[in-house]
Amino acid sequence: MKKMKLKLAVLVPALLILGISLESCASSSNDLEEPKQEELNNAEQTAKGIVCATDTYHTVLPSPTEKFDSAQWDLVWGDEFDYPDAALENKWTSQNNSSGHILCSRWRENAVVANGVLELQAKKEQRGGQDWTCGNIWTKETFSYGYYEAKYKYAGASGTNNSFWLFSNEKGVGNNSAGVTCELDVNEGHFPNEINTNRHHWENGSSESNQLAYTEGLSPGYAHTLKESVKTKRIRFSSNNASHFHIREFRIYEAKSDCSFPLDIQSDTADTAVTGLNNLSKDSQVTITSSGVLNDTYDVSDIADGSTTTSWVSQKNGEKWLEFNWPSEKNIGHIQFVNGWKSGTNWNALISDYKIEAYVNNQWVEIGSYDVKKEYNYANDYHLYGMEWSANEIKFYFDNKLIRTIPNNLCNEELNIYLSLAILDHAGEVTDAIDGTSMKIDYVKYFRRKQ
Repeated sequence: MKKMKLKLAVLVPALLILGISLESCASSSNDLEEPKQEELNNAEQTAKGIVCATDTYHTVLPSPTEKFDSAQWDLVWGDEFDYPDAALENKWTSQNNSSGHILCSRWRENAVVANGVLELQAKKEQRGGQDWTCGNIWTKETFSYGYYEAKYKYAGASGTNNSFWLFSNEKGVGNNSAGVTCELDVNEGHFPNEINTNRHHWENGSSESNQLAYTEGLSPGYAHTLKESVKTKRIRFSSNNASHFHIREFRIYEAKSDCSFPLDIQSDTADTAVTGLNNLSKDSQVTITSSGVLNDTYDVSDIADGSTTTSWVSQKNGEKWLEFNWPSEKNIGHIQFVNGWKSGTNWNALISDYKIEAYVNNQWVEIGSYDVKKEYNYANDYHLYGMEWSANEIKFYFDNKLIRTIPNNLCNEELNIYLSLAILDHAGEVTDAIDGTSMKIDYVKYFRRKQ
């Protein structure tokens, strides 16, 4: 009987491929035992490749817990833009010229009030020595310590800087006789969901900054265990991220029958974390190519050197991609990678989207992907951006959640409130997709703490 079972185990893959059922084979002999589940599993793996439960996971960044308590504050000033467009000038002033550090000139005509919303519009048109125009306004009144809040949507294209900030219009930046002033950026938002908080300290035209980016839905590490292993000679990773980015390690693991792969994606010792791992990114015969590099100090080989302190940094514009090629077919079971760069405990410049493909039967087949715009697109929905400014500290909030606190030892003067749309290279690739988009502001408010 043992001999018969051994022959069956050998025949099962061929029978499965031919479509011959095990049940019909078993019924032809009263002495033939039903195959065990383990034998069926092994047969399925032989015929189709190793099968695992789908397991996509990423390194979760900590979520804020402290929230803004509106009960402690009194509203003392605000604008809900519930008036005709011409009335905007009662409270606000427009720039009506160009700024040397941005790619658009900014005009009153690009600040439009309609249906209770202020739109700061971006247009592809030559004016003021620039190829683009946008809107930029600031309050005629100045303000000091308190809580500031704006509710708005981003312009829906990379390259746009959607700003809510405080600055002294009287002193400005380039006035050397003005002495010291500060700039408080509640948010310089970049599509689709990057929030940038900042405190600039301006003195005689130069600046010292304290900036930090915050994003939701992004991660420094992603991993995909394939439901069914894939046999291929080529793996491709691609992204349409708005700007250049870092890939610190990219690991492609050979399929394993127990489907066990490293869970600590950010670890430098991931390749030894689980018994039997074979990182095909380090295969002696692999060829790794890329869409380009930001500059000559970076090398694509750094993505498979076993260290998360080095990285490949993509070019700024266009589709960014990596491709792995082997001379013979490999059986791929799991892919993971680390991206971004770390400052202290904070991760920066995390990618917003990616796709992983395998070349199978002369075509590219998607085996893993992510796109933050499907769930976290701040051009689709209104969000709240807030800042509490006191003599001792500055707190930044997103949707009433505290995302950052810094000490205040520089900003103690009255400032104007600004709402601005700009086009900037460092906000992402600048393309014609910007034309016709707008930053949409529902309201802006200023509160003082109750006595």
